[in-house]
Amino acid sequence: MAVEGMSCASCVGRVERAIAAVPGVESVAVNLATERAHVTFAKGGDVLRQVEEAVRQAGYQPTEQTIDLSVSGMTCASCVGHVEKALRAVPGVVGATVNLATERASVKAVAGGDLGPELIKAVEKAGYEASPVTPDDGHAAGQHDHMQMLKEEEQARLLRSVILAGVLTIPLLAIEMGSHMVPALHHWLAGNFGEGNLRIFSFVLATIVLFGPGLVFLRKGFPALLRAAPDMNTLVMLGAGAAWLYSSVATFLPGLLPAGTALTYFESGAVIVTLILLGRWFEARAKGRTGAAIRSLIALQPKTARILRQGSETDIPVDEVKPGDTVILRPGERVPVDGEVRDGTSFVDESMITGEPAPVRKEAGSLVTGGTVNGSGALSFTARKVGSDTLLAQIVRTVQAAQGAKLPIQAAVDRITLWFVPAVMAVALATFLVWLAFGPSPALSYALVNAVAVLIIACPCAMGLATPTSIMVGTGRGAELGILFRQGDALQALRDVQVVALDKTGTLTKGKPELTDIEPNETFEANEILRLIASAENRSEHPLALAIVAAAKARGLALAEPANFVSDAGCGVTATVEGRRVAIGGHRLLAQIGIDVSAFAGRAQALAEAGKTPLYAAVDGKLAAVIAVADAIKETTPAAIAALHQLGLKVAMVTGDDSRTAAAVARQLGIDEIRAEVLPTDKAEVVKALQKDGRKVAFVGDGINDAPALAQADVGIAIGTGTDIAIESADVVLMSGDVMGVPRAIALSKATITNIRQNLAWAFGYNAILIPVAAGLLYPLWGVLLSPVFAGLAMALSSVSVLANALRLRRFKVEA
Repeated sequence: MAVEGMSCASCVGRVERAIAAVPGVESVAVNLATERAHVTFAKGGDVLRQVEEAVRQAGYQPTEQTIDLSVSGMTCASCVGHVEKALRAVPGVVGATVNLATERASVKAVAGGDLGPELIKAVEKAGYEASPVTPDDGHAAGQHDHMQMLKEEEQARLLRSVILAGVLTIPLLAIEMGSHMVPALHHWLAGNFGEGNLRIFSFVLATIVLFGPGLVFLRKGFPALLRAAPDMNTLVMLGAGAAWLYSSVATFLPGLLPAGTALTYFESGAVIVTLILLGRWFEARAKGRTGAAIRSLIALQPKTARILRQGSETDIPVDEVKPGDTVILRPGERVPVDGEVRDGTSFVDESMITGEPAPVRKEAGSLVTGGTVNGSGALSFTARKVGSDTLLAQIVRTVQAAQGAKLPIQAAVDRITLWFVPAVMAVALATFLVWLAFGPSPALSYALVNAVAVLIIACPCAMGLATPTSIMVGTGRGAELGILFRQGDALQALRDVQVVALDKTGTLTKGKPELTDIEPNETFEANEILRLIASAENRSEHPLALAIVAAAKARGLALAEPANFVSDAGCGVTATVEGRRVAIGGHRLLAQIGIDVSAFAGRAQALAEAGKTPLYAAVDGKLAAVIAVADAIKETTPAAIAALHQLGLKVAMVTGDDSRTAAAVARQLGIDEIRAEVLPTDKAEVVKALQKDGRKVAFVGDGINDAPALAQADVGIAIGTGTDIAIESADVVLMSGDVMGVPRAIALSKATITNIRQNLAWAFGYNAILIPVAAGLLYPLWGVLLSPVFAGLAMALSSVSVLANALRLRRFKVEA
C-alpha cells in the first residue's frame, strides 16, 4: 500500500510500529524510497481498514484508488450481493459498490498495485463477466456509443429468444391448458393424435424451449447453486427444470410415480421461461430509457469543429481540437468546445447547462460552453478546454458518478436481498414437504406445483432495481434542469433538510453592488473622498470595493496607486494614497483605528433600514464620509423563498452586512432567521449553530468563498458557478445563477426518494404477499392455488412495474 508523508527513517519506524500493532497483522515492511508498505495479514476487510486508520493516526496518509468495472450477467439483487462479496474479498480492497441498473462496480482499494486483473478474476470466479472502464479521455461519446450498441444487441437477442419461446409455447398451451378448459378440444386431440403422442410432442416442444431460449437460466443458475450463491437464474432453473423433469418421468417412466400422480406440466416450464424472458426484454428496454439523460447530454457535443489554421478554415474531428485553436462558429451551430469569444456578437442558448430558456448575449471576452447552441450571429472564439476538460464532459462524469452511488436507504435492502434467494429456496422446500405430507390426493403433484410456484413468484429483480433506477432517472432529470448531484447520497440527504441557509451576496442578490450614496463631512468634498477611497480599494477584489471603483471611474476620476495596502476580511481596507492615510469599511474597522462614527450613526441607520450597506470613510484619522452600497435582489429570489416556505422549510440568511441592512432585506423577502455581520471565516460556525437540536441544514453559496460552510452543512449547494462544477465541498451544483434552483433541487430530491420508497414498498410487498399465496396459504380457507404460469407472469411484470414507476421521474416538472 502507498503511504504519503514519510521523510526519514524515523517515519518508517513509526509507520511500521503503527501497522504492526493492528490485531491480525503478521508482518510489515515499509520502504521509504518507494513510499510503500508491504503488509501481510490473515484476512482482509476490517483488518485493512484498521491498518489504514493506524497509519492516519500515526500522522501519515494511506492513499486510495478507485477502480471502475463494467459487470455483465447480473440479473437480480442477489447477483449484486455476490459480486460485491467477491470484490471485497480481494486483498487490498477497502470497499465495493455494485449497481444493477448501470451494471457498474466501483471499487475502493489501497493504492500501490494494479488490482484490475485480480478484481476481474474475482468477478469471473463468482460467475459473472467484468471489464475495466477506461478513464474518460475525451472520447466519452464513442465509449457510450459502444455501450449502447452492446445494450441494443442484448435487447435484440432477448427479443429473438422471446419470439422463439413464444412460438413453441403457444401449441403447448393449446394442448395442455386448452384441453382442460375446452373438453371438446381435448377429445378431438386425443382422438386424432392419441394421448401418448401428445405427451411426446409436448415433451419435444418444452425441451426445445427449456434448453434453447431457456438455456441461459441453466448455464447461470446451476453454477451459482454449486457455488452456494444462488440467484434469480437458480430459482427459474429449479422451478422450470422441476416441472420439466417431473413431466418427463410421467411421460416415459410413469411407473416410478405413485398411482394417480403421473401428470404433466410441460406447459408450466415453457410458459415460465417465455414470460420471464419477456419480462427481461421489457426490463432491458426500460433500463435503456433510464440512461436517456446521459445519452442526450453526450449527443449535444458536435462531432466536428471548424477551426482557423494558417489563414484558412478547416473542419476537423472535435477530438483533435487543441487549447489555443481559433474556432469559427456559424449561426445555428452547436459550440464544439469551451472557449472565450474573440470576435462577433450573438445570443447563445445555454439551457442544456443551466435549465434556463433565455438566450445569453455573447461578445468579445465572453465564455462559451461546448454543447450550447449559437443564435443568429457569427462568433470566433479561442478554445480553452477540450476533451475531458470541457464542462459537458464534467457534467457527464458527475451524473454518472451520482447514478452509480448507493443511498443509505439501500443498505438495509442489500442485507435482505443477499439472503433472499436462499430463503425462497427454503420456503419452496418446506412447501413441497408440507403438501406432500398433508396435501390432498395426488399429494405429490400438489407439492410439486406449489413448490414451483414459490420458486417462480419470488422476484429479487424488483428489489435490486428499486433504488438504482430511480437514482438514474432522478439525477438525469436533474441534469436536464441544471441541477447536478455530485454525491448520490445528497439525493436522500436533501429530502430531510429542515433549514436552508443562504449566503446573501451573489445568491439572494445579483452579486454586483452599486454605489448609491456618498455623504461627506462638511470639511470634505464628495468627489475627492470618492477618488481617495476608490484608489485605496483599487487593489481589492471584494464586490463592494469593485462597486466603489466602478463609481469613481464612471465619474471620470483619476485614481492613484495606493501604498501600504491592508485588507481586513469582513472589516474593510486601509491604505496610503498620495501620502494620506485612508480607511474605508464598517464601524468595526474604524473602531479598531480609534475613530468615532457617532456623527453619522443616524444616517447610517437610515441607509441600513433602506436595505443598503453603510460604510464609513476616514482620511488622516478623521471621519470623512458615510457611503452606501446596494446589491439588488435577483428577480427570482422572492419566488424562491416562497417556494421553500411552501415545502415546509425554514429559511436563514447569512451575510457580512450589519444587522439593520440584513433585517431590511429579510423583511422584504420574508426570511425566517438572520445571521448578520458574519465574517467569511465564521460561516461554518453559523451553519454549526443552525444544526443545533439535530436540525438538518442545507447551505447555499457560491462554492468558492463559502467552501467551509458548504462542507459543514448536511448538504452543500453551490449556486451560480457558471463553467466550473469541480467544487469538492459542494454536494449539489446549480448550473444557473437562479436561486429558484434550490427549491427545484429539494422538490426533485423529495420526488426521487418518494419514488424509491414506492418501488421498495412494491418490491417487498409483492414478495411478502404473493410468496405465501404461491405456497398455498389460501387453500385451506378458500381452495385457492396459484398456478406456476400465473406466478411466472406476475414475476415478469413485477420488475417492469418498478422500472415503469422510476421512469415517471422523467416527467418531473417544477414551477417557474
